[in-house]
Amino acid sequence: MRLKHIKNAEFIVESSPYVIDKPEDNKGFWNKVFNNNNPIEIEIGMGKGKYIIEKARQNKNINYIGIEKYDSPLVNAIKILNNENLDNLRIICFDAYNIDTIFDNEISKIYLNFSDPWPKKRHTKRRLTSNIYLSKYDKVFKDEKSIEMKTDNDDLYEYSLISFEENGYEIIKTDTNYKDTITTEYEDKFISTGKNINYVYVVKK
Repeated sequence: MRLKHIKNAEFIVESSPYVIDKPEDNKGFWNKVFNNNNPIEIEIGMGKGKYIIEKARQNKNINYIGIEKYDSPLVNAIKILNNENLDNLRIICFDAYNIDTIFDNEISKIYLNFSDPWPKKRHTKRRLTSNIYLSKYDKVFKDEKSIEMKTDNDDLYEYSLISFEENGYEIIKTDTNYKDTITTEYEDKFISTGKNINYVYVVKK
């Protein structure tokens, strides 16, 4: 889907106190960004921020970092955050392909919500559950590796189940008609049209 460009998006994002401008400078020291030693969980592809903002509201004892490659979707999140006071949330405008350059054994959980399915076979390596990305995630997790994934794409879901197992993850829970208490913008849209939501929770020790 083509992203809508928002005027002055780059300036709006860079000016927000929630946005970390040079995330690589905090590699290995993200606990100092939050001034505590609480667990850090990240959402890769946070979009407009509905999911991770609500997570931060409901779980003040967990630190959250939202990662989004493009600045325009983040404008919506920043507008919401301008009326919030969430000390446990930060945002990074960054390409997740380089995730291992900004975290070092610090992350407790990764959320993958409605990631681009990259349906063409030649684009398999771009999927966020490919072995390339999963090997990068191995470098950012603190202890036990934990990933929660939601997708409307049945093919990506089946691919991911295989990829997780091939990369040493244990599948803890699956659901092909998942109902979450915290949803994303995409999720709300799919649910309204009757599309099923696929969910998987995996762990690697």
